[in-house]
Amino acid sequence: METRRKLNPYIVVMIGVLTISSSAILVKLSSAEAGTIAFYRMFFSVCILLPMFLRRSKSELRMMKRNDWIYSLLAGIFLAFHFILWFESLNYTSVASSTVLVTLQPLFAFIGTFLFFKEKYSIKSITSAAVAMIGGFVISWGDFRLSGAALLGDMLALSACALITAYLLVGQSLRQRISLITYTFLVYSISTIVLFFYVIIRNEPLYPYPIEDWIYFLLLAILPNLLGHSLFNWALKWVSTAVISMAVLFEPVGATILAYLILSEKVAWFQLAGGSIIIISVLLFIMNVRREGGRI
Repeated sequence: METRRKLNPYIVVMIGVLTISSSAILVKLSSAEAGTIAFYRMFFSVCILLPMFLRRSKSELRMMKRNDWIYSLLAGIFLAFHFILWFESLNYTSVASSTVLVTLQPLFAFIGTFLFFKEKYSIKSITSAAVAMIGGFVISWGDFRLSGAALLGDMLALSACALITAYLLVGQSLRQRISLITYTFLVYSISTIVLFFYVIIRNEPLYPYPIEDWIYFLLLAILPNLLGHSLFNWALKWVSTAVISMAVLFEPVGATILAYLILSEKVAWFQLAGGSIIIISVLLFIMNVRREGGRI
């Protein structure tokens, strides 16, 4: 059933990008610590997916090979520590700066898809990607001139960027053999377990929290996870990690707008300019990939 592409992967990926734009805002609004936020984000996602998994995917587990289990384990670990490092980065730097750095995935995705999937891109596509990433740095230009604490946040966000790219590369391989529900449930479950032990080791409180925090945890599970990362997992069957990584560069544009509306963070001229550069460059990249007959 899933091999039939009923939806346009472009539309699915863009919906995913729009929903993950809310992630940094919800993390900023929560009073919980980074590990706890990440744990409940994954835990609620697993709870929501559980009925579908039990109904459709139990038999598929018996057909999974040893390497599939190993790669699923790695993907869950990569995703868990991506969230830990990124959410921690938001304690030191702004939404705009952290989001830009964590979405510089093309730097790693181009190398990864070339090494593991032998995917190649033309000079035009690579140039479009480079210009888009420059647009990302333009958005966060003001933050790079701040204190050492902001620099620490930037480094944490960049590390989170490398981990989420590794997670997508593993998913690009597994999604050719495993259904969306099975893959997503397994990876999210593994990530939840890793995050639980992280929270326990760090002595981060799992409760009590005000009702607002529980709402933020649930929204993180529904919006950026189930309507964000899970949609990317679906698209990976037909779309390259590099292409998704390019589309995700739209995230800082959406996150900056939401930060202005919800957190009252100011939007400077260079952020508007950087956002415009990203939008134009990503559209040019996708057009070039389609003309070149790339995997999309």
